Amino acid sequence: MNRRLLAALVPLLLAACASPPPAASAVYDLGPLPASNAAATALAPLALAAVGAPAALGGTEMIYRLAYANDQQLHPYANSRWSMAPPELFGQRLRARLAATGTVAANAADTSRDLPLLRVELEDFSQDFSAPAASGAHVTVRATLFAGRRPLAQHSVSRQAPAPSADAAGGARALAAASDLAIDDLLQWLATAAPKK
Repeated sequence: MNRRLLAALVPLLLAACASPPPAASAVYDLGPLPASNAAATALAPLALAAVGAPAALGGTEMIYRLAYANDQQLHPYANSRWSMAPPELFGQRLRARLAATGTVAANAADTSRDLPLLRVELEDFSQDFSAPAASGAHVTVRATLFAGRRPLAQHSVSRQAPAPSADAAGGARALAAASDLAIDDLLQWLATAAPKK
């Protein structure tokens, strides 16, 4: 090997060895279900459509906003992501919470039109920083209950939860808590809006 080429490569190889390894990617979900709520009662069977969302929430990126700088700009965490897209996470959590009450929630695609249909749109699912070291989660959903093609009722829910740390891990915990609060509200609404057994 040419001595000049070798002399040029040695510093590059040493620099590569001294560089820290790239940060490992962390993958999050909403964690285990919260403790069961004894007051929750089973609802009449219903069909649950896949949760919808705007395109910004369609991927697995963990999104945050710097409200103190520009609350209209979305930022993705570089080395943290969701295990699945937020609408799927929220839909999975909603289905599990319905099942925990004893409610039968059939897939909308697999059922006849005899059951009331619940459609949920996830409008916001983000971590918002009010200051560099302070953040919280925002979850906003709109739910519509249908009988066939006729809407029976509609309800919007917006819930917040503080993040225990100003990072992706804290955001994941806060978004799980805010999602559970939003689902609590949806279950209470469904108890009055859904047709009775």
